[in-house]
Amino acid sequence: MATGVAKVTRPGSGSEATAGDSAAGADWHSGRLGKDSAVSRAACFHCGLPIPKHTTYSVTIDGQPRAMCCPGCQAVAQAIIDSGLTSFYRHREAPSRRPQEPLPEVLHRLELYDQPALQQAVVDSDDSAFKSASLILEGITCAACVWLNERHVNALPGVEEFSVNYSTRRARVRWDDRRIHLSDILKAIAAIGYVAHPFDPGRQQAIHDKEKSIALRRLAVAGLATMQVMMLAIAMYAGDYSGMDADLRRFMRWISLLLTLPVVFYSAAGFFVAAWRGLRRRRLGMEVPVSLAIAGAFVASLWATLSDGGAVYFDSVCMFAFFLLTSRYLEMAARHRAGEAAEALVKLLPATAARLSEHGEQLVAVSELVPGDRVLVRPGETIPADGRVSEGQSSVDESLLTGESLPRARACGDRLVGGSINIESPLVLTVEHLGEETQLAAIVRLLDRAQAERPRMACLADRVAGWFVAGVLLVAAAVALGWWLYAPGQAFAVTLSVLVVTCPCALSLATPTALTAVSGALTRVGLLATRGHALETLAQVSHVLIDKTGTLTRGQLRLTQVEVLSRRADRERCLALAAALEHGSEHPIAKALLSGASEAPAVTALSGLPGQGMQGEIAGRRYRIGNLAYVTALSGGSSSALADSDATQVFLGDQAGLMARFELRDTVRPDAAATIQRLRELGLSVEILSGDVPRVVDRVATELGIDKASAGMSPDDKWARVRALQAAGHRVAMVGDGVNDAPVLAGADVSIAMGRGAQLAQASADMVVLSEQLSVVASGVQAARRMRRVVKQNLAWALSYNVAAVPLAAAGLIAPWMAAIGMSASSLVVVCNALRLRGG
Repeated sequence: MATGVAKVTRPGSGSEATAGDSAAGADWHSGRLGKDSAVSRAACFHCGLPIPKHTTYSVTIDGQPRAMCCPGCQAVAQAIIDSGLTSFYRHREAPSRRPQEPLPEVLHRLELYDQPALQQAVVDSDDSAFKSASLILEGITCAACVWLNERHVNALPGVEEFSVNYSTRRARVRWDDRRIHLSDILKAIAAIGYVAHPFDPGRQQAIHDKEKSIALRRLAVAGLATMQVMMLAIAMYAGDYSGMDADLRRFMRWISLLLTLPVVFYSAAGFFVAAWRGLRRRRLGMEVPVSLAIAGAFVASLWATLSDGGAVYFDSVCMFAFFLLTSRYLEMAARHRAGEAAEALVKLLPATAARLSEHGEQLVAVSELVPGDRVLVRPGETIPADGRVSEGQSSVDESLLTGESLPRARACGDRLVGGSINIESPLVLTVEHLGEETQLAAIVRLLDRAQAERPRMACLADRVAGWFVAGVLLVAAAVALGWWLYAPGQAFAVTLSVLVVTCPCALSLATPTALTAVSGALTRVGLLATRGHALETLAQVSHVLIDKTGTLTRGQLRLTQVEVLSRRADRERCLALAAALEHGSEHPIAKALLSGASEAPAVTALSGLPGQGMQGEIAGRRYRIGNLAYVTALSGGSSSALADSDATQVFLGDQAGLMARFELRDTVRPDAAATIQRLRELGLSVEILSGDVPRVVDRVATELGIDKASAGMSPDDKWARVRALQAAGHRVAMVGDGVNDAPVLAGADVSIAMGRGAQLAQASADMVVLSEQLSVVASGVQAARRMRRVVKQNLAWALSYNVAAVPLAAAGLIAPWMAAIGMSASSLVVVCNALRLRGG
């Protein structure tokens, strides 16, 4: 393993130079040694900053000593080498971040993140010692930085998973807290020159604001320069016909040159940097022809100005940069707006809450709350955590979470979601979940996962754009050669027009702008895409398979009938016995029975048989509640005379025989029938897959007008049905909500989980319905199909434009300034067409 050498030579000490004196750190890109291996004072090999005189810090990298500017850079570089990550220096595309603070102070501050009070709001913990958190990474400049961080952190003992989203600079880390702490992970990241901290929505917004500010400044500089240069260009064009004094023309050229300088070296700087990064990674991006066109036109114009001969293209350079920056700014704004719905979720929770105790009301930080605390939420205030109403009755606005426009009534015992807003009357909330355990945090995690994945359409568009750029460069070279042989004086102008007019900006923007626009629109109405491929696959489905309970129905059983079967007890006594046996159970049947009883006697020796029922002793007598076979087995009685029913039935009995039959029904969602009708109108085949009994499933299917319904299906049966349809060449969408739906959700081409369903189902799904409105499923299909049409329109327009424009430009019929307008107009058409999807 390579080692580093560090030694400070004090000014005038006369001590011998170390190996660092023979290091060549001048050029961090190439890392090549200069002649005689002399130390270059131009730049630090790690951060690229100037090396102070009389300092000789160095680290041996790839067998050669490299000069460093300070102990911080030396420590960071040595940490990278000691971790076996030398390849980072071969692949990086920009200088690394320089450590700005003394290491002990930084490390001390990072240790604060191990405190439970701070971790409560930013760390997700399960029953084991494993924890997870979302981090923001600062200092990421290229894909090599992502590679370095992932390799370095994943190699730490105790880290289970660490992945970085390059587009958002967000990372997700999961670790075993028994082996490593969060501060150790943050220190390890700091050791290789980056800054990491738990995700802070305020800082994320600051990053967006900074990006927008830089884009606006560059656009403003390019716009102002374009207006001035165009006025001068028009005057010079007019002078070509009416005559112009040579000194005046020369003066206008110099003024145009001065006005164009900030456009090239400031506004257009991002194109050159991106093109260089792409070339270093051996990838041809759209910035390559852009940079060639801008640089070529500027250099030719500069030479013409200095030599006082030939044509100048300052107007084309400024217009090209201005219009291209305009389309980029619109694309960035669309991307930010698409993410606003997601980022707004992170900011929903308030900073403080009014906690109620025996000493009265106390204003505390939300991070200080614990499960079981009682919190007063006044009208107009935001609910600070997940929990249930213990006092009061009001309406709650959950629109930002679910997309539902109307407030929902809440009373004692009802569930409250953190981030929703109390509308009418004061409520007392009993806290159940905080921090990463809340529904809001789960939604944010799903959004992180979706943003980290790139859709297949976007990847395909990038590959097509890369080949297209290669073709453009070959065509431009052929055109240049042809015109050089035919009319050398026009060769440069024609080649420049070809490069400008064929810039594949529209091609590269065609897919991502449409995807971001429709994703943001659907999130606002309550349908969250959690996988990158979800929307493009949803647009192609032919079959929609829907679970019954909790999906087509509300999943909330109601006690509709109590039939007493014995003279030993009356209706109230049977309900009380049932409530006693079901007390403490979270099963929907148990909740329905508990809601019908006014009291419940004490029960002992309580036991249960999964899928059968419960048994217990009350006042010395043994009772059972459950299905008919399980209950009658206690007494050995017969059930042949009992009537059948299309409702869910539960029986109560003791050793003497049956005592009561309880009938429970689940209500169909109000919008289920309309949703099924809309799906059919979209040409989709709809089918019910349910584990319930046939008579109940048939009743729901008849009520909703669904022709094909399968009952009594296990998870394996549902999965087999999906596989059979896929084997026949169909694209299948599965909609479900229960834990038993998780396998089939994972196996479908695209899966949709109801937001109030099991967390496992949501984790397995590609999309989540955040609201209680099933109708958003049909809306999602329509939006996905619109998105697909818009993408096709954008790609068709981009390709058609280039096919039509290339021959005209190659024939010399399009001037460079005309090419700049045409290319930019093409990009603007694509962006504006995609923005139509924002309406959903």
